[in-house]
Amino acid sequence: MERVYHSRVGLLRQSAGVLLLCSTLQLVSAADVPPGLMDRALNRLYNTDFPGAFLLLDEYVAAKPNDPLGYALRSSGYLFAELDRLGVLEGEFFVDDKRIAEKKGLKPDPAVRVKILKAIQDAQSRAGQQIAAQPDDQNALFSMAATNGVMLDYTALVEKKQISSLSSARTANDYAQRLVKLNPKFYDAYLTTGLTEYLVASLPFYVKWFVHFDDVKGSKTQAIENLRLVATSGRYLKPFAKILLAIVASREKQPEEARRLLAELAVEFPENQLIHKELNKFTVKLEGPKSRRP
Repeated sequence: MERVYHSRVGLLRQSAGVLLLCSTLQLVSAADVPPGLMDRALNRLYNTDFPGAFLLLDEYVAAKPNDPLGYALRSSGYLFAELDRLGVLEGEFFVDDKRIAEKKGLKPDPAVRVKILKAIQDAQSRAGQQIAAQPDDQNALFSMAATNGVMLDYTALVEKKQISSLSSARTANDYAQRLVKLNPKFYDAYLTTGLTEYLVASLPFYVKWFVHFDDVKGSKTQAIENLRLVATSGRYLKPFAKILLAIVASREKQPEEARRLLAELAVEFPENQLIHKELNKFTVKLEGPKSRRP
């Protein structure tokens, strides 16, 4: 059960992952923050310019120290950088179940773990206070969903504690479902619900007896529809939804669709060498070695 669950959790955040890498951005107010700051930070993260991204995130946190979203995105950035360093973001990692379940080989940086946990604590303490005062605070609800997604990814993908990560998975889904019911047009939140649908749909029937998520049917069709909705209408998660759809397409033996999505991402984020590497792999697979790009 642990191995099967972990193989599905690999879909959560192309550094996922980091489930909800930049989902913390949906309702950020422009007040007191330089125009376009979050967009620039997100662009730097997707281009794997982590030093540049963290400089912008520090600027945002300094301008809005009580906003949990800045800290939530910071935790996502730390996770994304660590997964990139460990090679977890490569396509084969998510498609090869044996590699996902392998408990040896990774050497996580303990200092990064401290930073991730501190950023999560900073975000959740502020979000918790805001929810206590206003239960329908969408900004705070999404911060809770995002940070629980980060905790899920780190626990399952880095620490290899798949069963322990279930608690964070359920909590992330609960906050996302609550947010979608409150505001159906909060499109980025559908990324969490879509991934949860795909996760549950991919589990064997006997495992599903022990794994339950509220408001989740376990439908791959619904999962893909949710992710496509984000890829079309999401404010900040369009690229991330495309990444996840490419992973799903690869797992579902649809290489042409995976290549199409990666080609769009390669144009949008030219500095992300991993995207170009994965695109070349699919191009060679479909067209042969002569099609390989330098």
